[in-house]
Amino acid sequence: MSEFDLIRRYFTRATPSALLGVGDDAALLQVSDGYVLAVSSDMLVSGTHFFADADPFMLGHKTLAVNLSDMAAMGANPRWATLAIALPDANEAWLEKFSAGFFALADRHRVELVGGDTTRGPLNLCVTIFGEVPAQQALRRSGAKIGDEVWVSGTLGDAALALAHLQGRIQLNAVEYAACAPALHQPQPRVALGLALRGVANCAIDISDGLLADLGHMLSASCVGARLDFSALPISPVLRAHLQQPPGMQCALSGGDDYELCFTAPAARHAELLDIAARLNLPLTFIGEIVAGSGCIVHDAAGDPLNIEILGYDHFR
Repeated sequence: MSEFDLIRRYFTRATPSALLGVGDDAALLQVSDGYVLAVSSDMLVSGTHFFADADPFMLGHKTLAVNLSDMAAMGANPRWATLAIALPDANEAWLEKFSAGFFALADRHRVELVGGDTTRGPLNLCVTIFGEVPAQQALRRSGAKIGDEVWVSGTLGDAALALAHLQGRIQLNAVEYAACAPALHQPQPRVALGLALRGVANCAIDISDGLLADLGHMLSASCVGARLDFSALPISPVLRAHLQQPPGMQCALSGGDDYELCFTAPAARHAELLDIAARLNLPLTFIGEIVAGSGCIVHDAAGDPLNIEILGYDHFR
């Protein structure tokens, strides 16, 4: 099977919302009136972001999900994507499952694949995603205000706990692993939440490298600090059962791969956020507040600051 047969068979579909999609030197896209374009790229590398024997359907899902999460954090409506993929060989069974997982999630969010590239090499997946957001309504990292409440969606730490189990750093039983594995292999991008937060939240970020690392980016961009209450963090029963053994607490605070949203909003919006949570059937949890200064202090149940050495994942540390 040639490179172009591979593209036609597994990655070419109709793109009715694009002026021109797959098959030319570039796609042609038309942004809606009054909107600006949000663009983000993410790369997943075998051995770094996923195991070489990862289930291809789930990997197809995750490859797009991590990019959709960036759109959610900006309050953008995802529209189009490109996929650049390096493959060791043209394994048709693998490609069929991978593309099925990718397009199942793309269809759910009405995202069209409009281009990309394929080459032979170590397995490497790179998506660039394009979304639309009304001018002046994008949720930026730099918008946090002193007095804002800090919120997170969903639960934290399950993906990191599942990874720790696979790496032999913690031992879970079969039921426990089955409960937390979906967070690692098939994260659910919070696109609907990002759209609902327009005009409500002051800023947002998606949690990919860990709560403290990503919140730290937001604090730095906004020139503020934060105080968090560890006991308020939304933690699943499985992780809570392992909090007192390494790396339980680290999973919750700095484990990464959550792909939940962390955002700040004025205290006056508290009830409105609870209404959004009910409407979306998605837990939203108030975990702390924005304060003057810099950095983030996490307090335990007694009000004492925790000593946290690892803030999050860093590819070069």
